Amino acid sequence: MITPGLVALDVSLGSDKTEVIRALARQVAAAGRTSNADGLAEDALARESTSATGLPGGIAIPHCRTEHVDVPTLAFARLSPGTDFGAKDGPADLAFLIAAPAGGDATHLKVLTQLARALVKKEFTDGLRSASSPEEIVELVGAVVSAPGANPAPVKPAPAPTAAPVASAAPAAPGARRSIVAVTACPTGIAHTYMAAEALEAAAARAGVDIAVETQGSAGSTPLAPDLIARADAAIFAVDVGVRDRARFAGKPLVSSGVKRPMDDADSMIAEALRYADDPGAPRVEGAAGGGAGAAVTTGGGGGESWGAHTRRVLMTGVSYMIPFVAAGGLLIALSFLLGGYEIVGPFKDILSKNSLTNLPDPADFGLKHALFDSGFFAYVGAIFFVLGKTAFAFFIPALAGYIAFAIADRPGIAPGFVMGGLASDVMQFGTPQTGFLGAIVGGVLAGVIAHWIAQRKVPGWARGLMPVLVIPLFTTIVAGVLMLVVFGKPIAWLMARLTDGLNSMSGANAVLLGVILGLMMAFDMGGPLNKVAYSFAAAGVGGAAALASDAPQLKIMAAVMLAGMVPPIALALATVVRPKLFTPAERENGKAAWLLGASFITEGAIPFAAADPLRVIPAIMLGSAVTGGLSMALDVSVRAPHGGIFVLFAVGNILGYLVALAAGVLVGAAGVIALKSLTESSEEIEELATVPV
Repeated sequence: MITPGLVALDVSLGSDKTEVIRALARQVAAAGRTSNADGLAEDALARESTSATGLPGGIAIPHCRTEHVDVPTLAFARLSPGTDFGAKDGPADLAFLIAAPAGGDATHLKVLTQLARALVKKEFTDGLRSASSPEEIVELVGAVVSAPGANPAPVKPAPAPTAAPVASAAPAAPGARRSIVAVTACPTGIAHTYMAAEALEAAAARAGVDIAVETQGSAGSTPLAPDLIARADAAIFAVDVGVRDRARFAGKPLVSSGVKRPMDDADSMIAEALRYADDPGAPRVEGAAGGGAGAAVTTGGGGGESWGAHTRRVLMTGVSYMIPFVAAGGLLIALSFLLGGYEIVGPFKDILSKNSLTNLPDPADFGLKHALFDSGFFAYVGAIFFVLGKTAFAFFIPALAGYIAFAIADRPGIAPGFVMGGLASDVMQFGTPQTGFLGAIVGGVLAGVIAHWIAQRKVPGWARGLMPVLVIPLFTTIVAGVLMLVVFGKPIAWLMARLTDGLNSMSGANAVLLGVILGLMMAFDMGGPLNKVAYSFAAAGVGGAAALASDAPQLKIMAAVMLAGMVPPIALALATVVRPKLFTPAERENGKAAWLLGASFITEGAIPFAAADPLRVIPAIMLGSAVTGGLSMALDVSVRAPHGGIFVLFAVGNILGYLVALAAGVLVGAAGVIALKSLTESSEEIEELATVPV
């Protein structure tokens, strides 16, 4: 994987990470590992644009899957001076470029895992910094990285680390060493997941404590043995996402943090876990001790999590699982209109039941006079898309409720949550009150809380296996269902009806004001709770798009929300082009990806900018989105697709207004960001910026 020809020591490869990555790609080409250095560099930069690969301690690991290498390849450079790769603690002086074949196996992730675990060890990084020749680097790296299927030459192993991780499986005797179990997980499941695990293992060894860590990462996860968990004195969850099968740890004293804390503070986390093990009042994993599979618990957070953070996580879990149903179903419905015309709503059953691909109808026979393609084949395909889309959309409300319940009560809450969502949307058409997405939220919370409460009841050992598959779903469905039908259903349905009536009556200034408010919500937290509330509000209305007139308020609201959500990433991308010196190299790289993210209606593309500079970025993009939302409503723009951004123009009513509203908000947002950043820079920096052409 690595040879002396792939190593460069004490070199300056460029002023920013883009130049360094391109230089490393040329280094790979010079070693005969690729015939297209530019293509390799572009693939690595595309991955870099999604999230920076700089790590604490002066490390950078740009990486990619690519068609431009045939075998897994690892290039290394010791940089002098260091280069900024986006790490908070400063530039990187050790840079690895990992190139894995596009059609290969999981080598890419395995190599990242091995490197990440090694890079957290000071002995390894010190060795990289003190090596005097490329051959020494190859020996050091070869000792910690291996490629499946490769046959590297034997290398001299690196010195063994002084703090070797140990996970004891032997029965604990009186006076034996204490033991801890831990889970580490980050959103991408690559570097930080394994670096956190390595840091905890090293700290436990220094403290004389046995530890077993379950890394829930992209390279796969091996669950901890039940006996290890049962014997552990405490648990550590270092995670930025939910812990899979968290119920296994029910009752254990718990230290909970984000995945980055162990890399800075692993020793104190081990000490804290030992203190909690001896403290009866310490935070614990929710559920009954020894409850096993029957202990229903929340899927993330942990001891010490605030109610605000807990509520946000619960709602965001439901929304994140809901969005694929909305996007797939809505886009399929929009495509059915494109192929068969809006009139396909009425006769689609006849088209499917009376015809086949060998016996296609004449669109005129079904009143499909506005079909884009005057062909029976497209009418038939459009009818199929319509059925698929409506079926996917039917799961929108149940999925929201089901996964809200899952976030509260783990797997035992899913079934009753889905049932509550079915009641909210009346999927079986039994005439239950139509409570929509508000009913789904209430029903999901009810199902989750009740399932969680039942799971905490102490039961005999023989009944524990029945709890998650029978007892909890059955009684939760009964109790929550009765409450929804008898107590909450009619009040929520009344509220939804008033909301619908209000939308139908909106016009003029009221509609514009609604567009402004929705725009502010979409930009404020860029994919967070307010953003998702506005989106759910709009998507729920488009759920009946097949039966709505082209000027229906619901379609106008969907247009305002979609356009307002597209503004923040595009505005920031434009700002990085107009005034690049106002942004860091990492932000300028993120700006390249933000063009496409914004055009695709992925508001989260603005998050890296807002996280780095919230006080100047967020007000500016909120202003831009508010302008777009208000203009969209004022220009009577409508859209029948709940997702897709610029790529669903075929589903847009008043395309010119759509583009005008988007352009206006982008210009206002970009100008706002530039103004706020310029006004707060020093006079010297402003003089320098004045020389940059606009």
